[in-house]
Formats: sequence, structure tokens, C-alpha cells
Amino acid sequence: MVAPGGGAGGGPSRWPAAEELDTVRKKVVEISGRDEQEVMVAACPYRICPLGAHIDHQGGVVTAMTINYGVLLGFVPSNGSEQPLFFFQVLLHSGQFEGAIRFRVDDLQKPIDKPENINWGSYAKGAVSALQNSGYDLRKGIIGYISGVKGLDSSGLSSSAAVGIAYLLALEHVNDLVISPVDNIQLDKYIENKYLGLENGILDPSAILLSRYGYLTFMDCKTASPSYVCFSELNKSQQPQGQLPFKILLAFSGLQHNLPKKRGYNTRVSECKEAARALLHASGCEDTPNILCNVDPVVYETQKCVLEENLSRRAEHYFFEMKRVTKGRDAWAHGNLQELGQLISESGRSSILNYECGSKEMIQLYEILLKAPGALGARFSGAGFRGCCLAIVESDRAEDAAAYVRAEYEKAQPELVSRIPADRRVLVCEPGDSARVILPDPHLSS
Repeated sequence: MVAPGGGAGGGPSRWPAAEELDTVRKKVVEISGRDEQEVMVAACPYRICPLGAHIDHQGGVVTAMTINYGVLLGFVPSNGSEQPLFFFQVLLHSGQFEGAIRFRVDDLQKPIDKPENINWGSYAKGAVSALQNSGYDLRKGIIGYISGVKGLDSSGLSSSAAVGIAYLLALEHVNDLVISPVDNIQLDKYIENKYLGLENGILDPSAILLSRYGYLTFMDCKTASPSYVCFSELNKSQQPQGQLPFKILLAFSGLQHNLPKKRGYNTRVSECKEAARALLHASGCEDTPNILCNVDPVVYETQKCVLEENLSRRAEHYFFEMKRVTKGRDAWAHGNLQELGQLISESGRSSILNYECGSKEMIQLYEILLKAPGALGARFSGAGFRGCCLAIVESDRAEDAAAYVRAEYEKAQPELVSRIPADRRVLVCEPGDSARVILPDPHLSS
């Protein structure tokens, strides 16, 4: 069973696996002393963005799908008639960080004032703050254990959004709050924008909350409205059990830093807004909000000469990425993986040349992926300053591609590769489903 609005799974490689759920449930039993039959699990997958790079914050249309890896938050409500004072308590342990986080849901959570003050418990407090400021009454806290995939945090897979959504779903569930996925997108945006001070758009939470296996999710970030396109080959008989004819390769660079080091990201957002301001001013629309989705493409073509060189590159990335998204929709709908892959690679190149993101190591990894056997297209996953690159590869050549990338990147960056666990250097993934709350298994022994 799942929470209202959650996905139900359905791909051939369902996530999470039974053993993963069992591990998380047992940890919650250890922490809380409660019965395993009481433990619920918020399962929030990581996401990739094949097309629509860096345009969500400008109200663009983006594409997304989840993968069969993610964050698991096992939890029970922190209530009990014998301990009424603990109704409001949040007590959390982590599989990645030492110590415990403890606070009350009836305490006012003030926004983080400095990036260096953010810690692993900040997302839980941000979830409480988002719900509080949206007028929801929280009468119960949670006792929980959260676990992601070691090495996949800070990797450009929206792990931070997955964590925030996990806390939202858990708090909503124990407080009997029925909140739609679209509203939860805005609540997660509050966590990132208002509580943590990051200028993220809605791509990440939209992908995590709205994706469906076998479909490419298209999100209009101006209207916050999703649409879905089914892969045309999905239901054909030669695809056994609904298996898609491609795999997702994730190659990790070994470069990591915390997301709160946000100057590069926020600078690019500001430059996009400045480009929009200049174009709108030149077209006599000074009072229109300064984001690029408010600039008509015809206006861009006729007025782009007014832009300074760096602003011109940002605008060019936005408008051509929008065209790539439209073409990508058609390619996906017709099962044309070759064209889709070419568009993904063009997006990656524009991210480097026009959006000017990506460290030299990430660019090197991107170039290696393009040469991998069976690779159809590649780009950064995330901003490209650290983390990983993704590639869409032919299913029957995925393992060969992974072996090639491991070997070539290790030759190029042996020191960085040594920092990555051997089983996390290159992952072969499949598309996933949406975030959901998994209720206790009635067959669990007491």
C-alpha cells in the first residue's frame, strides 16, 4: 500500500528491495523499541534529468525520471499513552552520519542563516517549518532512521530533495495529513528556498513525486503542471515484462562538496534573470517578472544583440534547451533512442559552453561516457561541478559500457577514483517510480 498520490511501483526492477526494507525496519525497532509491524517506510528515489538542464528555475519545461536507487526513511509516530510528553518529539538516526537529531514539532523552526550551519538534521527541521508555515497542524512527531546509498549523496541525483520529501511524507502520514504531490512539490521548494536559502527550482521534487515507470515526465516549471509520455516500445511483445530497451549509466567523479556552497549555482540563476530583464526591457515589457520563460522566443531572436556576452550564452542555453526538450518529447514518444541520445549529448555540450558549468574532471568524464560502447547520449547529472555524469546506453551493452568507463576514468583520474567505493564508481540503473510511503507488512512476525 502507498500514501495518497504515491506511486505503486510496476517496473521490472522494483525498488526498494525486500532486504533493504527489512534493514531499515529493524533499525527503527532498535531505536524506538516498537514492534516491527508498526514501522512504515518513506521510499524516495533519486532522479535524473535527461533534458531540460538548468532551465527549471527560469520557468522552462524539463524532463525527468527516477531511478531504482534512493532514500529510505523508516519511521513510527512518536506517540504513546504512557509517554504523552513525547507526542511532539522528532528523534532521528542516520545510516550516513553519526549521532542523533532531536527536536519538537511544536517548536518554531527558524530559517538557516548561514550555509555552514546546515547539517544532516536541517532537512527534517525544514520539513516541519514548511508544514508549519503552510498552516498545517502537527500534533505528532516521528522516531526514524534514514538511509541513502553511500557515495550517491552530493552526486547530482537530487538526494537533498529526496531527503526533504521523505521527511514531509513521514510527518504528513503520522499526522493524518492528505497532501497532494503538487502541494508537496511546493513544500519541498520551501525547504530548499526559504529554510536553507538555496535557489533551486521545482525539477527535483517534481521528478521524485510525479514520475511513473515507463513514462518520461515533462514538467512545465512556469505553471507547475506535469504531463507524461509513454515510451512507444514499452508494450511491444519483444520487450519482456515491460522491460525498457535501455539502461542508465551513472559514472561518479570522486569530486564532492556540500550543496550549501552555492555561489556558482546562484550566480548562474542571477545571470539568467539579468538576461531576462535586459530582453524584456528592450521589448518594452519592463514590468514583467524577470525570468526567461516570460521572454517570447521571437523577442529573444530580435533583441539578443542587447545582451552582454555571458548573458547571451545563458539565454542561448535556455532557448535552445527548450527546443531540445520539445524534440526529445517526440523522440521518446516514437521510441527513437538514437535521436534522444543525440539531444542529451547536445544538452551536455551546451551546459559546458553556454551555461559554463562543469569542472575539468566532470567534462573529462562526460567525454569518456560519449565514447563508451553502446552509449546513446551523455550529460552531467546536476550542475557539473562535482558528482556524476549520466548516459543512456543500449541494454545489452550496458555492462561493457560500465567497464569501459571505469577503466578509462581510472587512467585519467586515479587519485579521485581511489576515493570512490569500488562498487559505486559506475552504476547500471533502470528507471524507477515515484516517492511513496510503504505501510507495514501484515505478514511480519510480532
